[in-house]
Amino acid sequence: MAESKYFEDLKIGERAVTAGRTITEADIVSFAGLSGDYNPIHVDESYSKTGPFGRRIAHGLLVLSIASGLFTQCEMNIAIKNNLIALLEVKARFLKPVFIGDTIHVEAEVKEKRETSKPDRGIILLERAVLNQDGEVVQICETPLMIRRRC
Repeated sequence: MAESKYFEDLKIGERAVTAGRTITEADIVSFAGLSGDYNPIHVDESYSKTGPFGRRIAHGLLVLSIASGLFTQCEMNIAIKNNLIALLEVKARFLKPVFIGDTIHVEAEVKEKRETSKPDRGIILLERAVLNQDGEVVQICETPLMIRRRC
C-alpha cells in the first residue's frame, strides 16, 4: 500500500503508469446512452465505414473518462487521494482516434508545483498522456490538482 503523500512529497518529474483497459463496443453504446451523444461516427457502423477513419471510434470524452478512472487506481493517486482537495480544471487534446478493441493506459507526470496564498495547500499540474497498445499518444490531459500541505 502506498504511503500517503502531501504537496511537499510530490516531485516535479515524478511519474506513474496505470494498468491497461480495452475499449469495447459496450463502452461506446453505454456512453452514448449516458451522454446522449449518438453521433454516427461512434454508433453507426455503415456510416463510419465511409468516414475518415473507416470504422467507429470511441467518444473522446469516453476515453478521457476511462483514463481518469485508470489514474484513480494507480499508486500515485492512491498516495495522494486522502490529501486531494480539488480537481481545478481539465484541459484535454484528442490527438488520435481510439477504436473498439484498442487497449489504453495512462502515463502521468507531475509537470509543475506552486504554492498558494493559503499555507495548508499547494497546486500540482499533472499531465496525463493516454497511450494505445502501439505506444501512440491518443490524448493529452492537463489537470491542476489542489493538494494539502503538511502544516
